[in-house]
Amino acid sequence: MKLDPEHPAPPVEEIRIGMIGLGGRGRSLLRELLKLPEGVEICVLADPDEAALDQAADLMREALRPPAELRLGQEPAWMSVCQDPGLDLVIIASPWHLHATQAVTAMSGRKHVFVEVPAALTIEECWDLVNTSEQTSRYCILLENCCFGRSELAGLNMVRSGLLGQITHTECAYIHDLREVLFRSSGEGLWRRGPHTRVDGNLYPTHGLGPVATCLDLNHGDRIERIVSMSSPEAALSEAARDLPEGHPGRTEKFVTGDVNTSLLRTELGRSILVQHDVVSPRPYSRINGLVGTRGSFFGFPDRLALDEHGAHEWLSEKELKKMLKKYDSRLWSEQDEDPESIGGHGGMDYVMMARLIDCLRTGRYPDIDVYDAAAWSSIYPLSIDSVNYGSQPHSVPDFTRGWWKRTPRIFLPEEIGPTT
Repeated sequence: MKLDPEHPAPPVEEIRIGMIGLGGRGRSLLRELLKLPEGVEICVLADPDEAALDQAADLMREALRPPAELRLGQEPAWMSVCQDPGLDLVIIASPWHLHATQAVTAMSGRKHVFVEVPAALTIEECWDLVNTSEQTSRYCILLENCCFGRSELAGLNMVRSGLLGQITHTECAYIHDLREVLFRSSGEGLWRRGPHTRVDGNLYPTHGLGPVATCLDLNHGDRIERIVSMSSPEAALSEAARDLPEGHPGRTEKFVTGDVNTSLLRTELGRSILVQHDVVSPRPYSRINGLVGTRGSFFGFPDRLALDEHGAHEWLSEKELKKMLKKYDSRLWSEQDEDPESIGGHGGMDYVMMARLIDCLRTGRYPDIDVYDAAAWSSIYPLSIDSVNYGSQPHSVPDFTRGWWKRTPRIFLPEEIGPTT
C-alpha cells in the first residue's frame, strides 16, 4: 500500500536512535544530532572500526550526553541495530553498497530509516526500498543535505512565488575534485575508488538532482521519465595513479569511469534536466543548481539571478542579488534561534536538514523526502551506467510511485510558498 502524505505515521516524541557507520560522515551526522535541544536519545552506535566508535563516544561525552552502547563488528553488529526492539530510528552512514540492504533490514525490523546518499545502486534495490517501506509503513528518508542549502531553498521560493515564471529546464551537478580522497589508504579511500574500476556513469547524482527535483515537484505532479547518458574518456585517475608511491594498490588498478559524465533527463511534462558528475578534474566545486524559467533564471556557484523585468541579458548586480536572496530566504534558515552557518556542517545545511527531519518524526508530519524520492534520485546511478554501456541509448526510468505522482500532494516544505517578508 502506497505511503500517504495525508495519513502520516504516528509521532514519536522521544526518538531512540541507532547509528550504523561512524566514519567521517557518520560522526558528522552525530554532531548535528547532538546539537538538537531535545527529542532524541542516541542509544546504539555500530561500526567495524574500533577507533571510529571511540571517536563517536568521545563526541557524546563532550556533549554531556549519556553514553551509547557500542557495537563493534561487521554484519552481526549492524544487523543487531536493525533488529533492536528498543529503537525507533536507524541512521545509516556506511559505504554505498550497504545502504539498501541495511535500510531494508531496518524497516523490516519496524524502524524508520535515515539513509545517506545514494540510497541504492541497482534498480532492484530501489524497488526493494519502495516495497519494504510500503509493506512496513516505515519511512525511508534520504539524507540529501543539499536540498536544505540556503541558496537552494531561496531558489525554491523564487520558483514557488512565480518569480521565474514557468520552469522548463534545470541544470545540476556534482563537481568536486576528490582525487586525493580516492587514493587515501583509510576512510573513504578504502571503498569509494572501487566503483571507478568497475562501472562508467554518474556515480553520485543526488547532490545536484535533489534540489532541482524539489523545484520541479517531481513525484508530485511530474516525474523523471527518460535518461540519456554519455561519458568522456577516463584519463585523470590513471594519470594521478602514476604519481602514487610504490606499493600503493592504485598504481596497478584500471579505471573505467569517464572523467566527466553528462546525463540528460526528460520528465513526463517534457521538462529537461542536465545532470553532470566529475570528481577527478581540476576545477572548482559546483552543483550548478540552475533553474531556467520563462521570466527569469537562477544559478548557483556563485549565486546569479537574471529577470526579464531587470533586463535578462545580464545578471543582477551584487547589491540587487543580495536583496533578492534576503527576500526569498527560507524560514528554515531565517527563523532558527542560532545561525545555522555557525553551528552546522556543510555551511549549515546539515543542521537544518537534521533538525527538520527529526521534527517531522516527532510531530507526526510526513517527511519532506520519502522513499519514492530516494528511489527515483538514486536510480540515475544504475540507469546512467546502462545508457553509457549501450552507446548512450535512452533508457526509461521506472515509476516508483506506480502512477501516484499524478495525484500526490507536494511534500517538500509545503509551507514554503514564497518570500519570507
